[in-house]
Parts: sequence; C-alpha cells; structure tokens
Amino acid sequence: MIKNPENKYIPFVPLKMEHRAWPDKEITQPPIWCSVDLRDGNQALVDPMNLEEKLEYFHTLVDIGVKEIEIGFPSASETEYEICRELIDGGHIPDDVTIQVLVQARPHLIKKTFEAIQGAKNVILHFYNSTSTLQRKVVFHMDMDGITKIATDAADLIYEMSKPMLEQGMNLRYQYSPESFMGTEMDYAVEICQAVLEHLHATPENKVILNLPTTVENCMPNYFADEIEYFISKLTSRDCAIISLHPHNDRGEGVATAEMGMLAGAERIEATLFGNGERTGNVDMVTLAMNMYIQGVDPKLDFSNINKIKEMYERCTKMKVGERQPYAGELVFTAFSGSHQDAINKGTQYMEESHSDKWEIPYLPIDPADVGREYEPIIRINSQSGKGGAAFVMQHTFGFDLPKAMHPEFGNIVQVETDRVGTELKPERIFELFRENYIDATKPYELVRHSFAEFTDEEGHSHVTFAGTLRHTDTTFQVQGSGNGPIDAFFNAIHGQKMDRFTFVDYKEHAIKQGSDSQAVAYIHLQDEDGKDWFGVGMSHNINLAPLKGILSAINRAAKD
Repeated sequence: MIKNPENKYIPFVPLKMEHRAWPDKEITQPPIWCSVDLRDGNQALVDPMNLEEKLEYFHTLVDIGVKEIEIGFPSASETEYEICRELIDGGHIPDDVTIQVLVQARPHLIKKTFEAIQGAKNVILHFYNSTSTLQRKVVFHMDMDGITKIATDAADLIYEMSKPMLEQGMNLRYQYSPESFMGTEMDYAVEICQAVLEHLHATPENKVILNLPTTVENCMPNYFADEIEYFISKLTSRDCAIISLHPHNDRGEGVATAEMGMLAGAERIEATLFGNGERTGNVDMVTLAMNMYIQGVDPKLDFSNINKIKEMYERCTKMKVGERQPYAGELVFTAFSGSHQDAINKGTQYMEESHSDKWEIPYLPIDPADVGREYEPIIRINSQSGKGGAAFVMQHTFGFDLPKAMHPEFGNIVQVETDRVGTELKPERIFELFRENYIDATKPYELVRHSFAEFTDEEGHSHVTFAGTLRHTDTTFQVQGSGNGPIDAFFNAIHGQKMDRFTFVDYKEHAIKQGSDSQAVAYIHLQDEDGKDWFGVGMSHNINLAPLKGILSAINRAAKD
C-alpha cells in the first residue's frame, strides 16, 4: 500500500443534495425479488454448473418463493441457450414464475435471444449497455449521444420483435440496465433511461423495469441512496417504470446499499443466494430477506430450512458458505464468550418463565428455529466460555437442569479441560466430564442394599425409616435412621459414621425422560465442616434412590479430593 493513495485513486464525488427524504423512510414491505444466481452467480464460478445442477438450483429458487429468475444469457453460448430451452420445453417453469434472459444491446444477440424464449409463458427480456464516464472514455470511446443511440436502437428492435410473441399470448416484459449506473452522471442516467422508456412505449399499465446496477460498488451506501432518490425525482415517466437495483459488494456494503436504495424508492432487487457473484459477489438475498424478517416484515421468501438450501448451494456451486455468514453460517448462532452465554441462558429462562410471544434473548437477533436450526448448539464451549455455558449445554442438549449454585463448580471442571486440550469441547465430551465427576463418583462409599418403611401418624405427618448396608473399600456396615422423608432418614442413618461431617444445604430433582421409562436425577448440595461446598448427582428409576446416590456422590467427591 502506498502512503498517499489520493495521488493514485480518484475519489467518488457525491451529489449535492439540499433535501433528502430517504433517511426518514422505513422498509415496510419486501421488494420484488429476482434471483440472478443462474447468470451472475454461475458466471463467477471456477467450474460453472452443469445442466442438472442448474435445474436443481432453479427448482430450489422456486421452492423458496422467488418469482423472477434470471436464467442466463442464451445468446452468449450453447450451454446458456440449452438451459433456457430445457426449462421451457421440459415444463419446469410454474405459471406464476417469470424467467429473465439477459442480452447486450446488440442486434444479432437480441435476435438470438428471441429464438431462445419461444414458447415461454412469462418472460422478462433484460438488455443493457454501459453508460459510466469511465466506460465511455476507456472502452467505447463514445460521447453520451452515441451511448444513448445504442440503447434506443436496441429498444426499437426489441419492441418490434416482441409484437408477434405478444400476439401469441406471451407475457413479455422489458428491462433495461444502464450498466455502471453508480459511476454515471445522474442527469445523463435519467436522460438515457427516459429515452429507453419512450422507445419501448412504456405506460403505467405496461411498466418497464429500470435496473440500476452498482456494477462496481464505488461509494458509500448513503451516497447511492442519494443517487436513487435524485434519479427518481428527475425521471419524467416515473409512473411507467419499476425501479430495480442490482448491488454488488466490492466495498462489502452490498446489503446496506440495497437497503438504503429501497428507502430511496427502489421496488425490486436482483440478488443471489449467499451473495455469490463476480469479484466480492452480488448482494446476499438471504441476508437481505432475513434482515427484513427480524424487523417484522415478511420477505415473502421461505428460508425455514436454511441448512437444506445451503447444502444444495454448496454442492451445485462448489462454493462454501462461511462460518460467520449471517443467518446461514455454522457459527452465527453460537456463543463461546462466557458473558454472552450467561445472557443467552438468562434470556432463555426469561422467555420460559414469562411465556412471552416476543423473541427477547440477548445476542440472538433471531430464533434459530425459524430457519430450521433448533437442533444445533447455540452455546459451544472453549477456553473463553464461562460458568453458565456448560450448564446450558447440559440442559439444552442432554436435559440436565443443574442448580444455579452448581454452575461455577461444574464450569470450572470444564474450564480445566478446555485449558488442557486447547480446543473446543463438543457436547459429548462435556457430558463425559459430568458423568465422570458426578454420576460415576461411586467410591469409596457405596450403597449395597437398602429398604424404606413409611407410615403416617394421626396428624398426617410422614415418618420414614431407612435401613441399609454400605460398603467402604473392603468394609461393609449396617446403618439405620428415621426422618420425615427418605433424604432425612438416610442422613440420620449415616450420623456417627466417618462420613458424618457434612451439612445438608439443598436438593433438586427432576425427570430426564418423559413417560414411564423416565429416570430421576437428583442434585445434592452439601457443605463440609470447613464450609466448603460439595455437589453430587444421583440417577435412578426409583425417585427415592436418586437423592441417596446424589448424597454419596457428593461425599465421595469430597473423600477423593
């Protein structure tokens, strides 16, 4: 990089706007969506899709709900022509879906394009020529009048060639793109688009799509919004046009460019799934749609099974969706940070307790279930995770609802392991640590056999007697005690033994599985004579036995320590 980039690069010169209305607008409805995956997306692939992959991709777009799909540039190559004919002749296009075909404003290519679309029901014929200052100077060596003539001559030819097809019943519409619109003088962009509208005989009943592309994104999104607002305000035949955007992502601001362009008056967006396209890509349809969704605007697209869509995309394009790609990436609903995990956990508890219909969980702008990811881990554990993260995994993956007081102890156990291995711990390993440290803490004290006797006195008070055999290493001994319940009776039974140095603090129990095969899991909180806390966990199909195992688990953990 050079130290004085201003000596090499020409900065974008924004419009001088005294009054602008778009910053006060809101997006309250979705745009008309047009997918350009099969054209812009496909031409950007190292290995372009074959016919079978294109057909699968097309049907996926239809299933998502995209109603306008640019299928290619049929005059450019035999493979592009082939997909167009297969879609038409093979009956792949639903009656409510419009195919769009792209063509340069060149007579022989336009004629070939009309051959390609014969027999289709709904078609958008999309023609373009470049209009920017740079392209006029460097590529075409033409003035504005020469560039305008290319566009209007093409419009005249298209209009004449359309007549027979319209008479045959084809729903044929027109779309014009002043390529490199973002780099075109706005007054000239208005002039050439107005001329095209007139040569295509556009009316309010038969609108022409004016597609205004950021062919190469070269300014901030707010400047682009100014351009769109200015363009619309100056276009004489505004009521005869549908304003469409085709954002690219060279500055990494394609989504913002599209959103601000919509605020400025655009009604239609051309986009690709996951933003595939030349250089840094086109605007990401998934991100743009889901951004509306989380603001309460139905995008009229169905991404409820985002993993299935992503799998198709990666298989057909040989491209990968990044782990941090919004809404679809593997890690976008995952928190490693301890403070984030704690907030998510509390948000989950809040929603369960409040029975709120509104989604209110910190760090999760969307319910993962809405895009079909309810079974994927929201919280994952590494060395950055906090005390509540491991407890969240135990609850939401395995059904163990650890008491709040137990979270720091178990979190520390997991933290030690993450520091040891230096990598993320999978849920299965976290459960292994839980089992090893709590459920399998069955030595040195072990309950060999036991029995309970219970009766209720005249005042309705329960009295329980526990009798059992305990083993400590190679020694067995008998114990017996009574109390107001099984736990109290057991605790009184071990009174006077060597393990009688604990105070009972708290107890929690719940079922792990629903139905008749459910097991009870009991969490026991004891405190030794030094005031140190010890937790134990017991599991059993017998609801009275689980807490006894939990007490011995806590005592054995203390003895082992």
